[in-house]
Amino acid sequence: MNIEKLHRYFLETTGVTTDTRKIEKNNFYIALKGANFDGNTFAETAIKQGAKYALIDQEKYQLNENYILVEDCLKALQDLAHYHRNYLKNIKIIGLTGSNGKTTTKELIHAVLSQKFNTVATKGNLNNHIGVPLTLLSFNDKTEIGIVEMGANHQKEIEFLSSIAEPDFGYITNFGKAHLEGFGGVEGVIKGKSELYQYLEKNNKKAVINLEDTIQVENSKLLNSISFGINKENAFVNITNVEANPMVKISFNQTTIQSHLIGLYNANNINAAITIGKLFEVSDEQIKTGIEGYIPENNRSQLLTKNGYEIILDAYNANPSSMQAALTNFFQLEQNPKTAVLADMFELGEESKNEHHKLVDLCSNEDTISFYLIGKDFYSNKIQQSNLHFFETFEDFKEAIKNNNLTKGLLLIKGSRGMSLERTLDYL
Repeated sequence: MNIEKLHRYFLETTGVTTDTRKIEKNNFYIALKGANFDGNTFAETAIKQGAKYALIDQEKYQLNENYILVEDCLKALQDLAHYHRNYLKNIKIIGLTGSNGKTTTKELIHAVLSQKFNTVATKGNLNNHIGVPLTLLSFNDKTEIGIVEMGANHQKEIEFLSSIAEPDFGYITNFGKAHLEGFGGVEGVIKGKSELYQYLEKNNKKAVINLEDTIQVENSKLLNSISFGINKENAFVNITNVEANPMVKISFNQTTIQSHLIGLYNANNINAAITIGKLFEVSDEQIKTGIEGYIPENNRSQLLTKNGYEIILDAYNANPSSMQAALTNFFQLEQNPKTAVLADMFELGEESKNEHHKLVDLCSNEDTISFYLIGKDFYSNKIQQSNLHFFETFEDFKEAIKNNNLTKGLLLIKGSRGMSLERTLDYL
């Protein structure tokens, strides 16, 4: 089908959905396929539940004119999103990727820019080849700035997502040890994430650069860019002071921001939001209001209290870079006693055993902290040390703490999403 005609159908609807459980009146249902389902089989249900149109790619499901037949629904979704991005001629789009901190940085940027502009950002972490098109299709003619988070676990993915979103500005949070299996090591991560830089350079768009990150500085030399740094007078935004005890506090332009974010590793996420705010001429007071009003949720660096425990809950995800940053910050905090509950990191491929071994070594040097290390990869690196406790499964850990509660005090909980380590809260 002609993409312009498909877009006209889209404009008649109240928005796109791929899930019949979330149908709203006059939605545009897209029949995507997964490993264990075919969205075409739900097209009739979608129409009955109130969808105006259903996009399908199997002719046998085309019951009437409300069923729009295309060759491939996923490609049609991506093409439609790209067309819609260019249809909205006045919108400015910020593309965001990186190994750690993407979603937190996105939320901070959104909090800042929303003080002045009609701003729409990626919901949750819908940042892949489906999520990015859905994000673009959530923008409308009232949207002034769109923030598009782009995730990747292999080469050419950021290149592809950039070609769909066509960002005017781009920021890479960092280059860390994440998705090493798919990228083929740290150098592969750097190459894959830098595909955003390549898009910005080719299209004469602007990058935001963290001067504290030597890889960013080196890989962005040819770009039109603005920068931020700590006590760097040549930076577009000069951050004059950073503290974290445990919440991050930042000073710039004689303005002090007291955030609700824990750990120095979050400072650059805040600094990037400040910088993008200044780029769009948001006032210092509005920037302060936006950042101080942002409270993390969804298991991302949340500070909770329960039954005598002060808990740092960071169980949304984990990789070697984010785990080391979280632990380094945890070690520096003055509260005692301290306990850390850590779980396996996924998608590390051949580097998994070595990276888990490094973390066990790091923990073994802190003999005043109790560590509970959960998962097969940690367990395969088990050593005998009185303050280190290893469990092959979460069930084993659960049974152990049922009979012998964790020491009350400061508690860090961090692991990969697949480990669902927030379950620990149920047993405190």
